[in-house]
Amino acid sequence: MRNSRRRRNADSKPVSDINVTPLVDVILVLLIIFMVTAPMLQMGIDVNLPRVKAKTVDVGEEKLILTINNKQDIFINRYKTSMKDLKTKLENIFATRIDRELFMRADEKVPYGFVVKVMSEVRKAGVDKLGMITEPPKG
Repeated sequence: MRNSRRRRNADSKPVSDINVTPLVDVILVLLIIFMVTAPMLQMGIDVNLPRVKAKTVDVGEEKLILTINNKQDIFINRYKTSMKDLKTKLENIFATRIDRELFMRADEKVPYGFVVKVMSEVRKAGVDKLGMITEPPKG
């Protein structure tokens, strides 16, 4: 009996065929998943920035306004200055003032990084309060 079993096993061919149907099914499912998720990875996350609903601030003549236009020119109350002179000029202005308050407005096309650099120089000059001037919502 033992010999007959060995003969049967020796005579029978080993199963060398791979069933590719489940493999193809898994690959197609993965392909569909990647096709669905790929556009989401490229789009990123939609962020709705907050609208300005604050009351208009009455800025008198004594208030200091720093303006950055779309060409990245810096103005202190209509007087043009450079980034390297900004800190010195602000220190000179605030040397005689009690309140160290400054209002800043920047064109919407100015890169965020440039605005942050200007804000850093303003803080280095000793400004305690920095207000942002924005456009009120239309309508």
